[in-house]
Amino acid sequence: MSENIKDNIMNEFLNGYDVKRISTGEILRGKVIEVNDKEAIVNINYAFDGLITKEELSLDDKNPSDVLKVDDEIEVYVVSPNDGEGYVKLSLIKALAIKEKDEINKAFKGENNITVYVKEETKGGLIAYYGNIRVFIPGSLASRERIELNILVGKSLEVKIIELDFRNNKVVASRRIIEDQEYEIKRNKLWSSLKEGEKKTGIIKKLVKYGAFVDIGGIEGLIHISDLSWNKVNRPEEVVKENDKVEVYIGSVDPKKQRLSLILKDVNKEPWTLHQDEIKEGNIYEGKVVRLTSFGAFVEIFDGIEGLVHITEITDDNISKPSDVLEINQKLKVKVLNFDKENKKISLSIKEAIEGSKEYLNYVDKEEGLSLGELFKDFKFE
Repeated sequence: MSENIKDNIMNEFLNGYDVKRISTGEILRGKVIEVNDKEAIVNINYAFDGLITKEELSLDDKNPSDVLKVDDEIEVYVVSPNDGEGYVKLSLIKALAIKEKDEINKAFKGENNITVYVKEETKGGLIAYYGNIRVFIPGSLASRERIELNILVGKSLEVKIIELDFRNNKVVASRRIIEDQEYEIKRNKLWSSLKEGEKKTGIIKKLVKYGAFVDIGGIEGLIHISDLSWNKVNRPEEVVKENDKVEVYIGSVDPKKQRLSLILKDVNKEPWTLHQDEIKEGNIYEGKVVRLTSFGAFVEIFDGIEGLVHITEITDDNISKPSDVLEINQKLKVKVLNFDKENKKISLSIKEAIEGSKEYLNYVDKEEGLSLGELFKDFKFE
């Protein structure tokens, strides 16, 4: 029997009843009334029940009973109002595809996220599916971190559609966009929560001449070389190395410019706080020359505390520069002339320390006219 004859018979039958006509391409809602190994029968509230063959149930040749159960309510696509056997030929795949395309289109226009299933790794990225719609995720957009793409295979991922062209079957998505947005939200929240003096755990990311950059959980801050230790530091490598885990203090925070200064040295062990009560004007201390300038020498009398010996306080001899008689790391005695606690400044004198020494006075009684270099000959150099 030809298709035309079948259609004529169907039309004649329907003309005898007051029923709504259906046509190819319509989406109907129905209820599953029977499922077997070859097909599923669906009540679509029509003169005839609908039939979905195994091929129209899933793309991966699943058993119909693994896809549908009796009493499931589903939407179906009308392939043909008359299959010639007294059923309306239906497709679940096509109905889902229309629905899924509509959902993807709305997500794309609204810049909303969708969840896809990653099926396999391919050249240049990943192949995922939103229902039955193929979605490509470029490797560079699979994550904001460097990862092996194969670890995502078999997982569900929340992504954002960035390209959509159903005519050419082109659906491109990005996971990285979402992770970048989440990172920025977390980053901004962290910036607003930072407080000066607060202690944080971080990782040394990069060393530069002037300090070290530290990641404290999504934000990088700088430890200036002067804040690495209370002692003088010539190079950051003397104190830390890359990937070290460190405990740091928040120095200053500028959320608007997103600038952060950090301090590695323990603020509770600040040398001036620890030793200021031990420093008295007129007292003599043993120190070490740590810097030489044209106008004098800086001598460290406690770890992290140094004072200035002006060139006029080095010796009564006529010298053109401190390095004429002093060397770096030279140990000697100095006398405190002035101590400014508020500004943390100390003025020191070498010649007054020597003049106040009994050993020096006895020495002068026996040996007059010795140079400062000779007077310092008993001090060891490091």
